[in-house]
Amino acid sequence: MLKIMSANVNGIRSAYKKGFCEYLAASGADIVCVQELKAQEADLSADMKAPHGMHGVWHCAEKRGYSGVAVYSRRQPDRVQYGMGIEEFDREGRFVRADFGKLSVISLYLPSGTSAPERQELKYRFLDAFYPMLSAMKAEDRDIVVCGDWNIAHQNIDLKNWKGNQKNSGFLPQEREWIGKVIATLGWVDIWRHLYPDIPGYTWWSNRGQAYAKDVGWRIDYQMVTPALAAKAVSAHIYKDEKFSDHAPLVAEYDYPF
Repeated sequence: MLKIMSANVNGIRSAYKKGFCEYLAASGADIVCVQELKAQEADLSADMKAPHGMHGVWHCAEKRGYSGVAVYSRRQPDRVQYGMGIEEFDREGRFVRADFGKLSVISLYLPSGTSAPERQELKYRFLDAFYPMLSAMKAEDRDIVVCGDWNIAHQNIDLKNWKGNQKNSGFLPQEREWIGKVIATLGWVDIWRHLYPDIPGYTWWSNRGQAYAKDVGWRIDYQMVTPALAAKAVSAHIYKDEKFSDHAPLVAEYDYPF
């Protein structure tokens, strides 16, 4: 059984202070994709580089205390791709891919557009650039999982207050249409929705008000999977027993050798 976790930690140093490293050990995950490291390589402790003896690869942002992604694995990757090959996005540390035999695992941190119109425009540029990459990866004839914070809720079920958010970044018609095409046109499988069609599965809650306590959440963290691997998905869960950041880890199990 292969267990893959995706977790936006909103600062790995902060998450470690809240017990994330201990959770990794207890989780039994074989591969862990982390987003929003908010650290440079020099800031990472030995435990943050290789928690509990796992192999770690990461792609940090040039800007201090910002963005950054990592993949931790119980096996050493055969090959690693750091970044998308597009400078505008790569300097923000948003993509790292690790290959293990026929399996590829990507940690993705898709831009948010909430802070300014310029960031929403950058988000749209990212979507335009990433779509053909997803198409090309789908054609590789590999088992691929794209884990991460996609910063888009796809359908009404994916956020509590969908009526009030239709003009807000993360639930804009153009964003929703894009992720719909990733699934319907390109053929990627959204594992949570594949396994649990009727369970909201929120993974992020605003720090404003009582959003977490009242479960007024959004499902913006995904494991997008190629069809052959999706057919081997057994279960998934969202870990809320402890709170490491404003996101909760998404964990999926696959009947797949590793």
